[in-house]
Amino acid sequence: MRLRSLFLPLAAVALACGVPAAAGNKLVVAGQRIAVAKSAMTVLPTSEWNRLGARPGRAAETWTLDGDALNDLTFYGGIESGRPLFREVSRKTKPLPTVSTTMLVTDIPALLENSYRIALGTASMTIGTIEPATFAGAKGVHFTYSFVRQDDTLRRRGEGRGAMIGGRLYLITYEAPALYYYDRSAAAARQVAESAQL
Repeated sequence: MRLRSLFLPLAAVALACGVPAAAGNKLVVAGQRIAVAKSAMTVLPTSEWNRLGARPGRAAETWTLDGDALNDLTFYGGIESGRPLFREVSRKTKPLPTVSTTMLVTDIPALLENSYRIALGTASMTIGTIEPATFAGAKGVHFTYSFVRQDDTLRRRGEGRGAMIGGRLYLITYEAPALYYYDRSAAAARQVAESAQL
């Protein structure tokens, strides 16, 4: 009885504070500059996001507003030459493409596309616009894309901003279902990407 009387007030406090439902997820507070993807890259969000506990790769992390199936903002921080964007699916039978110090910024969209085709089994992926852009104070690229995941019919739209800085790849991608969710969260995602600094 005594244990129960202690547990109930603690549970009420946890619910009131908005403790993330999934283990390892953390709230990203608006208005504070924060380091991302275990790297020197920092961003300054103006709205609250949820940082997911599961990481797509060694030097990557994902944020979401409504759940990663509905929108996700993924950061790739300082990926060095010879390393892939994601964890390897099968190094022997399906090796992922890797970052190279000789990559041009125009090679970044192709690296993402080829990585998605192998890691996510994405057969239908299209790179849209590719244009020069400043990213984290360096000459970089801004590009758009769309894709359908394996065993899914829902088309997703995405956009990325990235640059090769000091021989390492820094990249931020935002993607969501093309219907409704992409446009709903695109402005918040762009604000975070445009705030990136090293």
